[in-house]
Amino acid sequence: MARRRRGLPVNGVLLLDKPKGVSSNHALQRARRLFQAQKAGHTGTLDPMATGLLPVCFGEATKFSAHLLEADKVYRTRVELGIITDSGDAEGEVLERREVPTLGEADIEGALARFRGEIEQVPPMVSALKHQGRKLYELAREGKTVERAARRVTVYDARLLAFAGDAFELEVAVSKGTYVRTLAEDIGLALGTGAHISALRRLKTGPFTGEGMWTLEALEALPGQAEREATLLPVDVLVAHLPRLEVDAAGARCLTHGQPVRMAAGELAAGETTRLYCDGTFLGLGTVMGPQEVAPKRLLSSAAA
Repeated sequence: MARRRRGLPVNGVLLLDKPKGVSSNHALQRARRLFQAQKAGHTGTLDPMATGLLPVCFGEATKFSAHLLEADKVYRTRVELGIITDSGDAEGEVLERREVPTLGEADIEGALARFRGEIEQVPPMVSALKHQGRKLYELAREGKTVERAARRVTVYDARLLAFAGDAFELEVAVSKGTYVRTLAEDIGLALGTGAHISALRRLKTGPFTGEGMWTLEALEALPGQAEREATLLPVDVLVAHLPRLEVDAAGARCLTHGQPVRMAAGELAAGETTRLYCDGTFLGLGTVMGPQEVAPKRLLSSAAA
């Protein structure tokens, strides 16, 4: 007999303000315990030193969390000049100290201009990328360094917020897979010195902004389970960028039994993914098979639907 999963069948998306000094997984597990949720997952790791927006998916929302992994992101960071660390941030060991030349805001702006748009970036050793089945940060802890291929990423914007001689603050909008630590190191080299980041805060990921974030302390202060669940966004916010189709009750029954449904797909092309609803209730995702047919792709469980 299948073992019953412990916890409550909580479904939805929490916009968590991750605190500094804990891993994303540790923050996730604390949130999961607070909600007594059976199942939870996050949508993109933040370093322990980083703070800010960490969308946490509970229950049925975990089925659609991959859509956020591809999302663009916005960060605020503080860049310290003159010091290079092995991790690219203030928590790493100092590898080298370099003299900081006399710089003005125009010098910073000139360097930033070189990094806007598509750029090549070599991922840091202290990262979760894998080499021959092992995470790079595990190899780095053993003192090992391996070749890493440069990847193309996009810096949509890099805006100077403040400048104080040997440090400055930036707000950057970047594509998925961009390492802000590496971007800061490369900017430091472009300025004729070294650099690392001493603070990093995620402000936006995909459609989600810092508005509506909850700290763990604020969630703990809520009086009960109902009040906590009221902080959650509905599951379909994760796929709100996809086109929407409504099916009737008969079509919904076909879909939930794994069968395609005959219906007008409008202008959607074969192969497109669409959100599916019945009487306004989110059913999950379907694949357009042709102008008159849609097949189920990823559906909510019948209980949640």
